[in-house]
Amino acid sequence: MTEEERGAGVWRAMAGSPRRFLLSSWPWRSLAYLATGPLVALVWLAVVCGLIFAGILLAPVVVGLVLLALIPVSAVGYAAVERRRARWLDPRPAPTPHREPSRPGLRPWFFFRLREAATWREFGYALLSSLLAVVDFGVPFVLIVGSTVSASAPAMISGGDQIMYGPHVTVDSQEEAWPVALASVPLFALTLYALSALAGARAALARALLVRPVEEELVAVRASRARMADAFEAERRRIERDLHDGAQQRLTGLIMTLGLAKLDGADPGLIDKARADARAALEELRDLVRGIHPSVLTDRGLGAAVESLAERSAIPVEVRADLPERPPESLESAAYFVVAEALANVAKHSGAARARVTARLTGAALVVEVWDDGSGGADPSGGTGLQGLADRVAVHDGTVRLSSPPGGPTIVRVEIPCAS
Repeated sequence: MTEEERGAGVWRAMAGSPRRFLLSSWPWRSLAYLATGPLVALVWLAVVCGLIFAGILLAPVVVGLVLLALIPVSAVGYAAVERRRARWLDPRPAPTPHREPSRPGLRPWFFFRLREAATWREFGYALLSSLLAVVDFGVPFVLIVGSTVSASAPAMISGGDQIMYGPHVTVDSQEEAWPVALASVPLFALTLYALSALAGARAALARALLVRPVEEELVAVRASRARMADAFEAERRRIERDLHDGAQQRLTGLIMTLGLAKLDGADPGLIDKARADARAALEELRDLVRGIHPSVLTDRGLGAAVESLAERSAIPVEVRADLPERPPESLESAAYFVVAEALANVAKHSGAARARVTARLTGAALVVEVWDDGSGGADPSGGTGLQGLADRVAVHDGTVRLSSPPGGPTIVRVEIPCAS
């Protein structure tokens, strides 16, 4: 799954076009998810039974107690498999809730995991999931067998068999069998929806218990009006200071140099210096204006402006822009500065080898994501500039979300409403 598909999943697919959903891979992903769940649970239960048997057998020695203590820790591996399986139906990142032990080695790792709340939560999920495996197997079996029997009703009746739907409904003639067979078509479609709904609910349960809580994983930064006013006032003062200390001083020096040139009879050296000062002042003004609002953003739009940022980046950046029409200028500007700051952070802090920027209009919002394969662990409160960018985006009722688990990848996602 690509980053464009993050946030999509089986639930969103089911809410869309029925034809597109039924012809997509989502129903078969759901069936595979439900079919493999009982197998994974069965393997884990076999491991647990082995540990219990060996632990009781060796209880008189220390090894038996260690084996019994391994039972809850074994759920760590089970949960890792379940997190990976959950992404079949929900492609969003599923980071582990476990923290790294402070000391290396198997023994510190074992005792650290044994004391972690996440381990016991995963153990509880493993027990619950083992019980629900009966539902995961039974419901698809009943629905698929029922659809198959209905579809093959004419063939079964011609062979002399009868089909009983409960104690009071029996199909025993071709006149009754063909309507049943025709009804199997919408029944099969409903079966696919029912299996997908069950699989989606099971995957949601896995995410709720096994994945790092959303409030830790996605940091949505919204600003108060007072902080926004302070931020923009600080920005105004910075621009004023840059003009006063930079370009204004150079232009003042240019005026003085030209005055001396006039007094000295237009010395060619002074004229050359004046020209150099004029060029320097012009370049500085251009740089300053580019920092306020780059001309490429005004002339060619967000996609071209982001490509310009990518070309100047210290690391390779892939740009994927799907913007059939330009969003409002203020939204483009806000999204541009988020991308600029995010790419600057990637180059400075992440240790990434590559990055990707995606921008698209969903109809109701402008969505921009910056992804990198760096070391992760980014903290919006650590002076990375994300808070200031969130202030800029919050003016438009937008949000900035950060996903940066230790080990990466890091994803900065911006959503700005653009519907009128």
